[in-house]
Amino acid sequence: MASPHDSAPATLDPAQLIAEARRAFFTMFGFLCLIWAVQLANWATDEQLALQHGIVSRQASSLPDLLTAPFLHLNWQHLEGNSGPLFVFGFLAAYRGVRKFLGLTALLVVTSGMAVWLFERDHVVTVGASGVIFGYFGYVVLRGLFDRNLIDSLIGLVMGASFAYLLTTAIPGTPGVSWLGHLGGLVGGLAGAWIFRTRGPKRTATAAADAEPSAAPAVLGGSGGASAGPRADLLKELDDLGL
Repeated sequence: MASPHDSAPATLDPAQLIAEARRAFFTMFGFLCLIWAVQLANWATDEQLALQHGIVSRQASSLPDLLTAPFLHLNWQHLEGNSGPLFVFGFLAAYRGVRKFLGLTALLVVTSGMAVWLFERDHVVTVGASGVIFGYFGYVVLRGLFDRNLIDSLIGLVMGASFAYLLTTAIPGTPGVSWLGHLGGLVGGLAGAWIFRTRGPKRTATAAADAEPSAAPAVLGGSGGASAGPRADLLKELDDLGL
């Protein structure tokens, strides 16, 4: 017996896909405008926003900062370095559904932030969207496999091969880089590809019955009754022909 997840995923028609891609574009454009506006406020306060609302490991008072840290950056160079990958991977993660993308983003904020909060050294403040970027990267690479979608699988293959070097910053050894946030985001993105996979329609009992051979001949309905499946349709056609 097949599980509900074994059925083929529903696909968007071209018009729906274009509409979702348009929403994804404007979602990411708005996201970038927001973090640039936040950085402007951070710059105006001499980076005090980043220092006050970044993640500090194992401090209970810093837990709410998991929600603010991805929007904050240390300086303009930090933000510029994140903006391009954030838009590209974010758009690719969102173009098949913005609602699903927002759920994925919430998951990545938690996984990347908690990795830093639990395991980072003491008295280190961590900010930046790079953990979320790594999550989008992992999601884009695996999504096509779980969704059984050829186009998304090819996109994941190309992006994975082109940006595999990013994984070097998800391991210890890069000074000034939160490899823990990168790793936590990457793990969240890989998990998100499974959690937010496209689920096809469940098989109905009638469809399952039609797929199995029947030992007894199908019975046609009396006064205009509907036929009981392909075999019944064939028998009816043969009967109409006098065979």
